[in-house]
Amino acid sequence: MKTLVTFLSVILMTSIGYAYQLEVCESCPISTLGEAIKQAKEFDTILVKKGTYKEHDILVDKPLTIIGENYPVIDGELKGEIITIIADHVTVDGLFIINVGTSYTEDYAAIRVRKSKHFVIKNLVLEKLFFGIYIEKSNYGKVFHNKIIGDAVEEYNSGNGIQLWYSNHIEIEHNYVEHVRDGIYLEFSDDCLIKNNVSALNVRYGLHFMFSNDDIYQDNTFENNGAGVAVMFSKKIKMYNNIFKENWGAASYGMLLKEINDSEIIGNTFEENTIGINIEGSNRIVYKHNNFKNNGWAVKVKGACYGNTFTENNFLYNSFDIAYNSKINDNKFDRNFWSNYTGYDLDKDGVGDVPYRPVKLFSYIVNRTPETIILLRSMFIDIIDFSEKVSPVFTPDNLLDHNPLTKKITW
Repeated sequence: MKTLVTFLSVILMTSIGYAYQLEVCESCPISTLGEAIKQAKEFDTILVKKGTYKEHDILVDKPLTIIGENYPVIDGELKGEIITIIADHVTVDGLFIINVGTSYTEDYAAIRVRKSKHFVIKNLVLEKLFFGIYIEKSNYGKVFHNKIIGDAVEEYNSGNGIQLWYSNHIEIEHNYVEHVRDGIYLEFSDDCLIKNNVSALNVRYGLHFMFSNDDIYQDNTFENNGAGVAVMFSKKIKMYNNIFKENWGAASYGMLLKEINDSEIIGNTFEENTIGINIEGSNRIVYKHNNFKNNGWAVKVKGACYGNTFTENNFLYNSFDIAYNSKINDNKFDRNFWSNYTGYDLDKDGVGDVPYRPVKLFSYIVNRTPETIILLRSMFIDIIDFSEKVSPVFTPDNLLDHNPLTKKITW
């Protein structure tokens, strides 16, 4: 058995050792990328020289490394999909891909990876696209250092920047995505790492994922997107040190959580959003070390949210810190800093001596009659909020932070 393994290893090393480099240019014997792929042997490298190559429906059906020199342009001429990868061990690096076809029946992409493993998509610039990078039923891949710029205006005729569908163990890092429908979209994709990406100015969501478990979202920026970020029907999600900023509109939020369970949301910043986090049907989530700053609502809790803990977060200058739509509370708030807290700290231990009640009666009223928001800064509102604090009738009477901190938390 050992001899057989050694023999196979030698064969593999020998085949890789004879990998060949093919060059593509206008004056070369091979003048198109498609023709180079046909002529190449497995594990060859294709070097595409600077120039413009009008091609589409390019099929990569063998292990190859495709490298662009000085960003050659692959122009699909709006005729359909441009590059489709159906082999394992494929790397595409340094191409400028433009003019993906638009269709109402086909999800044409600048580059699609289908049923492949161990792929690398890096250093691409994608413009004038429908879908950007589409990963379909593929595993163990890397998508990094790509720039994806669409020109989407409406949801119905635009695609997503980076899309994963039934794909696991994918790393998506250091990408910039703007002006598409959803910047990054995951569906049925587990154990993925989404890190250090910027997703901004997109028509709908900066990030949108559904039915995807055990994923990590870390150090990303989601800014000025149509509806913010949506995280739905998933479990064991870790969201660390992300920025959710300037997502404004009647149906906008920094982040929407729907049917999310057993997850961690730690170290994030929610700043200048209509709603920082909108929570519905989500349970056993740890919210810790987050900053909620200058939002309309910092946290809006709807029905069926149980066993969540909010610990050591900063709530800074939000119009409403917490909003509830019922009198039932099964969530814990402890040791948070609230800029609206007016209690005292006689023993100077940094913890207020009077518990803080973050849910105001006026937020309850606005939930039911949005037009009343025009009364936000009136003295009348201060009076009814004070009366509700003294004797809660409409808001949860057990929703208290018993240990409100008197100084902003720094980490």
